[in-house]
Amino acid sequence: MKSPALSRRRFVQSSGALGAVLALAKPPAILPAESPGNRVVVGVMGLSRGMAHVAGHLGVNNVEVAYVCDVDSARLASGLKTAEGKQPTRKPQGVGDFRRILDDKNVDAVSIAAPNFWHTPAAILAMQAGKHVYVEKPGSHNPWEAEAIVAAAAKYKRKCQMGNQRRSYANVIEGIQKLREGVIGKVLFSRCYYNGARPSIKKGQPGQPPATFNWTLWQGPTPERPYKDNLHPYNWHWHWHYGGGEMANNGVHALDVSRWGLGVDYPTKVTFLGARYQFADDQETPDTGSAVYDFGHCGASWDDSSCNPRKGEKNPFVAFYGENGMMAMSGGNDYTVFDNAGKEVDKKSGGPGGGDVPHFQNFSDAIRENKPLNSPISEGQKSALLCHLANIAYRTDSVLKIDPKTGRILDNPEAQKLWKREYRPGWEPKV
Repeated sequence: MKSPALSRRRFVQSSGALGAVLALAKPPAILPAESPGNRVVVGVMGLSRGMAHVAGHLGVNNVEVAYVCDVDSARLASGLKTAEGKQPTRKPQGVGDFRRILDDKNVDAVSIAAPNFWHTPAAILAMQAGKHVYVEKPGSHNPWEAEAIVAAAAKYKRKCQMGNQRRSYANVIEGIQKLREGVIGKVLFSRCYYNGARPSIKKGQPGQPPATFNWTLWQGPTPERPYKDNLHPYNWHWHWHYGGGEMANNGVHALDVSRWGLGVDYPTKVTFLGARYQFADDQETPDTGSAVYDFGHCGASWDDSSCNPRKGEKNPFVAFYGENGMMAMSGGNDYTVFDNAGKEVDKKSGGPGGGDVPHFQNFSDAIRENKPLNSPISEGQKSALLCHLANIAYRTDSVLKIDPKTGRILDNPEAQKLWKREYRPGWEPKV
């Protein structure tokens, strides 16, 4: 299949030119997602977190990884070698441009572990090409994308699972069910915590990207910016142009469990107070702070301490507070219930059901047997939106009023300007 201007194969050979990138921005025609027998054939995009995707997919029976993709040829070579070792019965192909995967009618699904700003644009292109999609959290860079990726999954009738894998943890599922059954009475509030020991990202230096790294293609749908040496492979997270800070990186995991346990969708008010306190460097996003959400009949908070692990404290990953006690979850496959006197009354931990594989298993079962996804993108993006809204509240120094039916921001023109980002010409996602 060729685009109006250039074949994808030629693009891969000359992808340093921005004009070639833009020539390929139009989505390909829709192709059926078909495979021989009952096998699910997958292509993986992004080979940092994506190597866990390779292992997760191959942990499921009758799944094959046909492609691995990365814009850094050195990481691609390393990832390809690892993937070959995990799958000795089939040699995956290594590609630098994920759109090569979309041309293959035998590929059923694309697994996206690229940076946040790629999540929605890549997922929409994949679904338009007839592929099912597994996309890492947060699944979107901004609220507009959160709506667009959900609309795409509905329009193209594709399975789209977000990678908040605790939705597939057996004990977490059981704990949430116990909350529903009233183990702590009416659930009134949830508190989430993230503690880390991240070092300074320092001041990035301008220059030329490494010879192995396709800087133009890495930026993809984002407006072009000069290269600096402290963005790739990870510190893009802490720049608003590319990421959503710790909120969209780790907050989405905890807030998803929180929202699930509270049984809520959209808040009525959101705010976030904090700053970049620990280091004076290029990081734009806060390393410390608290987001607070009001859902009317209940509430939630997320406490972030990215650069101080707070070893003297024993904070849970997520805690639920009810009329008759509390439930704590550590972040693994567990829960513990306490009564109002602090006495432990129930506990479940260990056993099967943790890790990545159950979430990938559920994704394959949905493709093969039409079983319900544990984290369909329509549900996952409600949790992602909590993160986007908190970031917008932080950036506008405001308490956001939210329509609890739609999640939309009310009566705040400055905040509404951040609902959507600018895109490189030709790259704005189209549903």
